[in-house]
Amino acid sequence: QVQLEESGGGLVQAGGSLRLSCAASRSDFSFNAMGWYRQAPGKQRELVAAITNGGNTNYASSVKGRFTISRDNAKNTVYLQMNSLKPEDTAVYYCHALTWQEYWGQGTQVTVSS
Repeated sequence: QVQLEESGGGLVQAGGSLRLSCAASRSDFSFNAMGWYRQAPGKQRELVAAITNGGNTNYASSVKGRFTISRDNAKNTVYLQMNSLKPEDTAVYYCHALTWQEYWGQGTQVTVSS
């Protein structure tokens, strides 16, 4: 079994930046893809960004040009650099990883004040 541990959430003013990190508890797992989802109060969980083990990326249209996803395959760690944050980015952000099954982190709160 493997666990995903997120870090880096917090409170930031609009226009600010945060960097999220997600590390897998085992380095011998090879994830086909890793990524980030978010869920705001009263809304469905949505994909923010994902990256394959080959480096192909996919972004939600709402974050393109502001967020950057990257990963360190050797460390089984995925990062989300979030710039120009907006109040509508406020949500719980969940790390996600995919092999032949999927894994989720516990979530980290990101709050953007106006």
